[in-house]
Amino acid sequence: MSEAAPADAPAPAGIGELLRNRGFTGLMTYRLLAMLSYQIVAVTVGWHVYELTRDAFALGLIGLAEVLPYFCFALFAGYAVDHLPRRKLGMAACIGLLATTLTLAGVASGVLPAGTSTFGTLTIYAAIAVNGVVRAFLAPVYMSLFARVLKREQFVRGAGVSSVVMQSGLVLGPAAGGLLVAWGGKSAAYLVAAAFAAAAAIAVITIRVTEPPLPAERAPIFKSIGEGLNFVFRTQVVLGAQALDMFSVLFGGAVALLPAFISEILHYGPEALGLLRAAPAVGAVLMGVYLARRPLQRHAGRVLLIAVAGFGLSIIGFALSRELWVSALMLMLSGMCDGVSVVLRSTILQLATPDHLRGRVSSINGIFIGSSNELGAFESGVAARLLGLVPSVIFGGCMTLAVVGATAKLAPKLRRLDLRDLH
Repeated sequence: MSEAAPADAPAPAGIGELLRNRGFTGLMTYRLLAMLSYQIVAVTVGWHVYELTRDAFALGLIGLAEVLPYFCFALFAGYAVDHLPRRKLGMAACIGLLATTLTLAGVASGVLPAGTSTFGTLTIYAAIAVNGVVRAFLAPVYMSLFARVLKREQFVRGAGVSSVVMQSGLVLGPAAGGLLVAWGGKSAAYLVAAAFAAAAAIAVITIRVTEPPLPAERAPIFKSIGEGLNFVFRTQVVLGAQALDMFSVLFGGAVALLPAFISEILHYGPEALGLLRAAPAVGAVLMGVYLARRPLQRHAGRVLLIAVAGFGLSIIGFALSRELWVSALMLMLSGMCDGVSVVLRSTILQLATPDHLRGRVSSINGIFIGSSNELGAFESGVAARLLGLVPSVIFGGCMTLAVVGATAKLAPKLRRLDLRDLH
């Protein structure tokens, strides 16, 4: 382990103990900076593409352009994290994010010969596809280092603090992205995102942590990946938690359609996009602070199912809203429910996974969880084309409620889970 106390030391007093751990604060800095870069790009690209196309379906294609290469590389990224220096891989991923963001800035400013033509839109999609490859490495690096800077008894509280950091990035990133686009233009927004990516690369390589020794012999890559897949699919609480989130976000996500909602339903500009993109994260931050101070232990599975059901109901409420403040409130409530889900899901993953499998299991988790946002963006674009904006989001919220019911029936170990069972 890194700078953690010996295993037989008494449990830490609380959040203050975590914040005095330089390895943990360094890891949180890396996560926040990478999140800010990624979220500013996400907001700016959505507005950029919608300006060029005026088509909700084109917004859905942004998610597809990212998730396909993510799927192709995620398992190999997990293998790499379990067999190569983790901080160096994290730095390389951040440098890749920097390169793609500078490419997007070149398209927006006209430095690259793409302009506002169809070729310009294709160039944007190509940059986002490279981002998908880069993002395949970010989460496994983070999850693997998380277990090196904390003791097991700190995981639940550490997951709460981590959720606050992540959701703070989801608040600040979209808000900054919307304001930068509105006041400075798309090029300025991309350049600020590039600066955050460069800072994240520095933060991850300087984290105070002792990494595990590299294996003397590397197992065959596909056999090693299969070991991670076997663990996930035979561990019901891990598989159930991942599948619950994947399908609920796949059907219940409305964020990809926000530019169209703001323009056609609420009749606001890009500053409202930043507000609404940040609203779910505001709710999640509030919930993360609460859970960091009062970690959940009992009835965790039941609470997880209730939270995801609340997420679906909030999305239906957002679809029915015609006022900006009501829409923001519904998205904030969805974020509070999702905040519970994020903390519980990450804690289950950390407590249930052996250290030598963390990279591979995290990459599989990324396929379930991380890709659900992008697949959900594509599903939202298709549903909006077929059903219309409002009916498509109502349909998605109803499907989320159906997913909760199916998970409660098919994963009884998850439904009955107490986190104390995993310590």
